[in-house]
Amino acid sequence: MATAPKAAAKAPKAGAEAEEVAPKKSRKKLVILIVLILLLAGGGAAAWFMLGHKEKEGAEKHAKVEAPKPPVFLVMEPFTVNLQSEGTDQFLQVGMTLQVATAEQVDLVKLYMPQVRSRLLLLLSSKRAAEINTAEGKKKLGAEIMASVNLPFSPTAKKQEVSDVFFTSFVIQ
Repeated sequence: MATAPKAAAKAPKAGAEAEEVAPKKSRKKLVILIVLILLLAGGGAAAWFMLGHKEKEGAEKHAKVEAPKPPVFLVMEPFTVNLQSEGTDQFLQVGMTLQVATAEQVDLVKLYMPQVRSRLLLLLSSKRAAEINTAEGKKKLGAEIMASVNLPFSPTAKKQEVSDVFFTSFVIQ
């Protein structure tokens, strides 16, 4: 009898150990499962925040950036000038269009049109045909015209904002 109770006593211990071990395994699985869910949820939340935040920043940047304004042009009356002599008399007949920043700039240039035309006539008549006959010469002339028109019309006035010159006709005779 002494042996039997020991075996019986050992059996419940083995069963109790088995019961204790089984919940520990399920607790480990449960803990691992909870940690994985939390990591996935945290990662998903972080990704949503990062992507959502970038979309908002992008939307704010796009909202702040104004759509480019359409260009404003001022068509000039054609000029006919004598070019610097290279042995024979040569003439330049040129039509051009000025690109300006705003409609207010068009009004300002129109207001001072006699001064603009005078500046351009002096500039154009100082050129030789060989200087302005090439594409490179025409580009240089366009830059000089821009610089001349952009000068203020009076010491207290602000300068004009001519951003480009387009030749619409260009005849040297």
